[in-house]
Amino acid sequence: MVENRPVLTILRHLVLGLGVAIVLFPVWVAFVASTHPQAALMSGTAPLLPGDRLIENYSQLLSAGMSQAGGTPVGLMLLNSFIMALLIATGKIAVSLVSAFAIVYFRFPFRMIAFWIIFLTLMLPVEVRILPTFEVIANLGMLNSYAGLTIPLVASATATFLFRQFYLTIPDELAEAARMDGAGPMRFFRDILLPLSRTNIAAIFVIMFLFGWNQYLWPLIVTTDESYTTIVMGIYRMVNVSDEQPQWHLVMATAILALLPPVAVILVMQRLFVKGLVETEK
Repeated sequence: MVENRPVLTILRHLVLGLGVAIVLFPVWVAFVASTHPQAALMSGTAPLLPGDRLIENYSQLLSAGMSQAGGTPVGLMLLNSFIMALLIATGKIAVSLVSAFAIVYFRFPFRMIAFWIIFLTLMLPVEVRILPTFEVIANLGMLNSYAGLTIPLVASATATFLFRQFYLTIPDELAEAARMDGAGPMRFFRDILLPLSRTNIAAIFVIMFLFGWNQYLWPLIVTTDESYTTIVMGIYRMVNVSDEQPQWHLVMATAILALLPPVAVILVMQRLFVKGLVETEK
């Protein structure tokens, strides 16, 4: 067994490397396609080495977009998606932290009924209630705005449930000690619960940021102004151009650009994200 350990280690590394290569190969093909002209992709053979149109293709997209898809700059679409995802993630966390805190630490009538009502909203995503939600947003004059893009998606029963379960693992002695020291509910929440929830907040932030970044149906319905187009909407429009051949080199370049912000968020918060999923700080 001891003599076979180096062999097993090498095999494990080979399998891991093969798995990574299989996952990254489509990304590499998309990146290579984004560096070639359209004619190179229509020749019948997919190139596997980068071309000489990298700067030209990406600069055209970031500054002017694709004329066949409305001409909205991809840089603006990335900004819209980033603002939308950031507001949704932070809003969900803020609302869920406070609602879970109230459910766990306050004794008010019908407390558990309120929790289960919140939990049952998992069966009512925005796609199910899209008509009444759109009517409310339209009546409030929030069409074509970041408020209209984000507020209907802010409430999160999932995050409320996760924070509630975490709060239930915190010893009651902490709340009693804070009360004896003269700390009020909000000070206990700010000085004790929030620091203890740091890793959980990071994990939920990553999940909710990706949720907001990948939204398509709601932004499509609630916005008609091109200046509020998100990156997912932009990619769909580039692929489904009418009476023309899609500019696949520009579509692939847009897909690569759309991939960068979520990957950056995951890489920056990777350690806290994993720790928040598998551990608790107490």
